[in-house]
This record gives sequence, structure tokens and C-alpha cells, in this order.
Amino acid sequence: MSGEQDAPQRLLEVAVALCEEAGALLLERFEGDRRRGITSKSTPTDLVSEADLASERAIAARLAQLRPQDGLLGEEGEDQAGASGMRWVIDPLDGTVNFLFGIPQWCVSVAVQDHSGASIAGAVFDPCRQEMWTAHSAGGPKLNGMPIEGSTTKDLATAMIATGLAYDANVRAAQGEVLAKLIPKVRDIRRFGSAALDLTWTAAGRYDAYFERSMKIWDVAAGALICECAGLTVAELPAAGPLPWGLLACSPGLTRGLLEIVG
Repeated sequence: MSGEQDAPQRLLEVAVALCEEAGALLLERFEGDRRRGITSKSTPTDLVSEADLASERAIAARLAQLRPQDGLLGEEGEDQAGASGMRWVIDPLDGTVNFLFGIPQWCVSVAVQDHSGASIAGAVFDPCRQEMWTAHSAGGPKLNGMPIEGSTTKDLATAMIATGLAYDANVRAAQGEVLAKLIPKVRDIRRFGSAALDLTWTAAGRYDAYFERSMKIWDVAAGALICECAGLTVAELPAAGPLPWGLLACSPGLTRGLLEIVG
């Protein structure tokens, strides 16, 4: 595929369609038998359910119809090479633990990347709130079709910061030390449990900044693009000691101060 079919807006339309289809499937499960088929992955607290797997299967099947030449990388095991140079990176259910506990803070994240690994278009769908977050490389970020923009605050002391915690207990202990340094210097901290939604909420100014470590590419491929398009700084956090790689998204005016603490 090439030309018009690979235009960022057309790719975004595909991402939105995939999110909507998977989101409808998940919302039905969430309101019904959401705890079916639970197993664990990297640790006993790193859970996966039949809903995760069903969502990924649905996205893969639909993508095979819409973009059969493209590659696919999914959290739950889908890893298909493509012939087009495009690769779709999906988290079929970001916030699985929230989903299983009946907490309405979870989403579907879909991004498409070019041969360099840069995201061209991305969508994050929150079925519980019916919020569709979108962006593409040739256009601005939107929430349900309306433009959004990130925070411009420069004052760390008044900043609302979001974060997340790893599943590994040793990493959590190190993250706790970082949070102990950060908490006295900011307005407050929020930890809701979905990296993709944390990124989109930051893109819309609901948070002034978000950082997290131990994430994977499918957690951030769409959300980081939306933050960048919203005018935020998106910086990598290099691995350091027990702390794995991570990401910071924030108002440009907060970048230096936050990196001094969480970087």
C-alpha cells in the first residue's frame, strides 16, 4: 500500500476503527464476566485475562482485512512482520488490573509506526467514558474530534504529577525512593494504573506531567505521539540501577526540574 492509503489521516481512521471494535468487545466483558480466564505473566501481580486475548485477536483479524501488508506487534503475543514498512503497535487492554477489579480506568491503545519506529498515527480509546484520543503526524491532537493542548505551567510546586509503578517488588522499592523526593516538591501525585490514559490525560492538561518506568512500546506508542502533538516534552528516562527505562511527558517548563528528580 502507498500514497493516499498511507496518508496519516487515513492511518488514523484505521486506528480509530480498531479501537472502537476492541473497546465495544471489552466494555461488554467489563459489564459481564470480566474475570474469566485470568493468568499471570512476569509476576503474580502482572495479570492477563481472556478479555486481553480476545481484544488482541479481534484487532489482528480486523487489521488483516484492512491492512494485510502491514506488520503487527501486540502485548499479548502478536508479532507479525509486514511487507509495507508499516507496523501497528497495540495494547489491547491497558489497565488490565483495573479492568479485573471493576475500576473504570482502562483503555485500548493503537499506533502505527513507519520503518524508523516513529509513530505516524495513534488512538487511545476509553470505552467507559467514551473518550477517543487521537493524533497523527500531520495534524493536532484531539479528544472526540475537539482540539486539545497540554499544560504550560512552569511552577513545579503547583504541578499535578501522574505516575505508575512496576510489577517487580524491587523496582517498586526504588520507585518509592524517587517518589519520596518528589512528593514534597509538587502539588500532588496521582497513580491510576493505565499508562496510555495517563499520557492522554497529560496531553489534555488534566495532569501537568506524567512519568513511569518499566513500560513497553505498546504502552506508549500512541500516547507519546499524542503528547508530542500537544506541545509537551516527551523525554526518555534511561535505565539507572534497579530502575528500568521509562518516559517523562510534561510541560516544557517543568522538564529540567523533573529530570533532576526522576531522571
